[in-house]
Amino acid sequence: MSWEDFYNLLGIRDFIYFISSSTLQETLLPVKLVFVGFTLFFLVAVFYFMLNSSWLQYKFLEDVTEFFSWQSYGAKQMAKRWERIMKKIESGSESEYKLSIIEADDFLKETLEERGYEQEKFEDSIKAASRLISEILEQVLEAHQIRNSIVYNPDFKLTEEQAKKILTVYETAINAIGLE
Repeated sequence: MSWEDFYNLLGIRDFIYFISSSTLQETLLPVKLVFVGFTLFFLVAVFYFMLNSSWLQYKFLEDVTEFFSWQSYGAKQMAKRWERIMKKIESGSESEYKLSIIEADDFLKETLEERGYEQEKFEDSIKAASRLISEILEQVLEAHQIRNSIVYNPDFKLTEEQAKKILTVYETAINAIGLE
């Protein structure tokens, strides 16, 4: 049995002639045009959203920035934010010391969330990231307790030396977690 006999047996040849007939093609032309229109619309929509999406820009910028700066993406922003926190210490005001510790704690919490260590409680988040900060885990928990004392006790006293020590703990933790 040859291929031609096989095609005739299954009716494939007749089906191909039917599909390629000019009358069927003229009848289906409007349907084809509708589908071509949909295709073009969705193709344009995909390119539009790709160009206007921050995700694609973020991914591209992340790779390029890491390659040319030889440091992880976001390290420069982290350093600038940390500088703003440390400038509060230079003011000589106890309220600024307290504010710097609160901001440092918030910065650490955001860093934990960005790196996937988000838990219901701050202490649980720190413990989840304990492998990265095992040497200073207790110090971070103590710093957080002092932060809570600052927030909930308006009479809490804080010296510049204490604030600098606490901020050193936070800086070490943020660098260990944020730049992993």
